[in-house]
Amino acid sequence: MTVRRVVPNVRSEAVEESREFYGLLGFEEVMNHGWIVTLASPSTPPAQISVMTEDLTAPVVPDMSVEVEDVDAAYDAVRASGAEIVHPLQDEEWGVRRFFVRDPSGRVVNVLSHR
Repeated sequence: MTVRRVVPNVRSEAVEESREFYGLLGFEEVMNHGWIVTLASPSTPPAQISVMTEDLTAPVVPDMSVEVEDVDAAYDAVRASGAEIVHPLQDEEWGVRRFFVRDPSGRVVNVLSHR
């Protein structure tokens, strides 16, 4: 299994304030869908933080996102383990294929691949 990046997701209604705060630490906006804003380090682009007011298609805001090379293989492995699938594997209109799973500590992980 190849992991491409891991991004913490911060649930917040203070998106603009968060963008300004993390800007003080050198982060810049690289994606904005209205309900989610992703900020990245210009010098190290995989170093990212996402700030979310909600999730557009899922019932919860995930605690983190893990981008993998093959999301279908990850889904099969997670299902075979018996872990709780919180949001089913599906293609999203913004160009990712993803699912949510609950980890052993109760955190929700968004596992995705770009299409």
